[in-house]
Amino acid sequence: MSKKGILTVISGFSGAGKGTLVKELVERHGYKLSVSATTRSPRPGEEHGREYFFLTREEFESMIEENQFFEWAEYVGNYYGTPKAYVEEQLRLGNHVILEIEIQGALKVKEQCPEALLLFVTPPSAAVLKERLVKRGTETMETIQKRLFRGAEEAAYIKDYDYIIVNDDLGTCVEETNSIIINETNRTIRRQDFIRELLEGFKEFQEGE
Repeated sequence: MSKKGILTVISGFSGAGKGTLVKELVERHGYKLSVSATTRSPRPGEEHGREYFFLTREEFESMIEENQFFEWAEYVGNYYGTPKAYVEEQLRLGNHVILEIEIQGALKVKEQCPEALLLFVTPPSAAVLKERLVKRGTETMETIQKRLFRGAEEAAYIKDYDYIIVNDDLGTCVEETNSIIINETNRTIRRQDFIRELLEGFKEFQEGE
């Protein structure tokens, strides 16, 4: 019997390198990335349907009413959400799916899917985080300060995640994250169908066949 895919939720501080980590996992190891929807404006180089589905608030709220999101949350004045259909289909096919979402959304996913794997990405220190945000050059210092303030609040939720991923060296970070996910596939709680089949097979020996 094929293994069901693992739903891996990756969150972390803004500027911690979540996006780069996820991109490398998809390119190097073939993970399926669920494209989220958002009401924020595209950053330079981003395309609708690739990084995000960029929606108006009216479009997003209509999807909420129609229960079309696996999870959704509002963060720094914008909506973010994960459409259900793609995630559920890929998991059934045995593919590992990565959701790159904020903490609010991650905890909602965990409530609905206790078997989801939650990973929190962080730089080596708060000082490195600020340095990365400034070097990114996509936001004003006022926005950066808001993100750092929000980061201080987010740190309190790290304990609710299964693993913490320190993104210092990208290559090392990618391989460590991949190892965590692969190792999770053989947890007994995730192989209950296989275990039942195995026990059924041993019943034949107990019955003398």
